[in-house]
Order: sequence, then structure tokens, then C-alpha cells
Amino acid sequence: MEKTRMREIDLVSMKDDPACDDLLILVDGLDRPIGSATKLRAHVDGLLHRAFSVVLTRDGKDGQQLLLSQRAACKYHSAGLWANSCCSHPRSGEELLEAAHRRVYEELGCEVADLQELGSFAYRAVFDNNLCEYEYDHVLLGTCVGEVSPCPSEVSAVRWVGIDELAQEIADQPDKFAAWAPMVLSIAMAAQRGTGTR
Repeated sequence: MEKTRMREIDLVSMKDDPACDDLLILVDGLDRPIGSATKLRAHVDGLLHRAFSVVLTRDGKDGQQLLLSQRAACKYHSAGLWANSCCSHPRSGEELLEAAHRRVYEELGCEVADLQELGSFAYRAVFDNNLCEYEYDHVLLGTCVGEVSPCPSEVSAVRWVGIDELAQEIADQPDKFAAWAPMVLSIAMAAQRGTGTR
């Protein structure tokens, strides 16, 4: 009974998301499109869908820095956890980079230059409320342009972190991060160190 009630509450919170009726791109294990579903259905039924994770960079006084975002308290999963700069999904019929530019501006109020894909991976995470993220996630890296001004319904805080500091933080405190973030950030850090593919 309690689990059912929790699920009903979380579905209500999902329906408050203005993007809950967006049509997402369902894919197979090789990221080939096989259909579409609303964001709500994709997360309730655990359907594999295309997603992207953007990592923004800038030159800091001690070297390259990556932008982390803390997920807003009102998010229906992973609220309050830290993640990469921006995470979202292309809509049905929308190109990946087009969607990434759109969501960076909507979530962070800035632009991104030199956006490029570093790699991709699939992951599945079931949360305490029984909602499920099952994503084929494309990792994108780009340079932050302009001041960051987060949308409070998406992001509660941001911070710039050096690569070595971030690697240590992920190793020491993995529970502070959303399920997908360690893999995304590891790919981005490897690229920034010159040991990955850019």
C-alpha cells in the first residue's frame, strides 16, 4: 500500500514536469530508433531511450575546470545529487546536438561552443520510487560561453571543479552523484587529460 501511494505521488510530481509529454526516441541496444514514447511512459515503464549528458568546461587559474550541477529538490528522482552540467533527451525528430544546445540554455542560461561527442554508453537505474532511467547516453563536451544562470526548477546549485579534485571526490563520495554521473564525468576527464577521444 505504501509503495503504491509513493508511486502515485511521484507520478503526480512527474506530471508537473512541463516536459512529461515530450516524445522521446526509443532505441535498441545499438541506439537505432525503434519508436517513441512520452517522457512519462519511458520512465514509468523503463523503456530504453536516447539521452545526452553535456559537460561544460572553462579555463581555470590552475587548469581546466568542469561544471557540476546539483539537481533541484523538486526533481522526481536523484533530487539534490550532483551530476554533470546538463542531462536531457532529444525529442522525437530532433538532432542530438540541437537538443543539447537547447537544454543547456534552458537549464543553465548560457551557451556552449565547440560541442562534440566523446562517446556513449547504456545504463539502467531503478530509483526508490520505482521510476526507472534506462538510457543510451551520449556524452558531449563543450566550452561554456557566458555567465551561468541556472533555472531553479532544474538546478539548485552549480560549481566549477578541477579534474584532479573531481576524480578524488567521485572516488571518496560516490553517493553524492547521480547514477550516470561517474561514468559521464570519467569520460570527460579522460578527454581533458588527453587520454580519451576528443
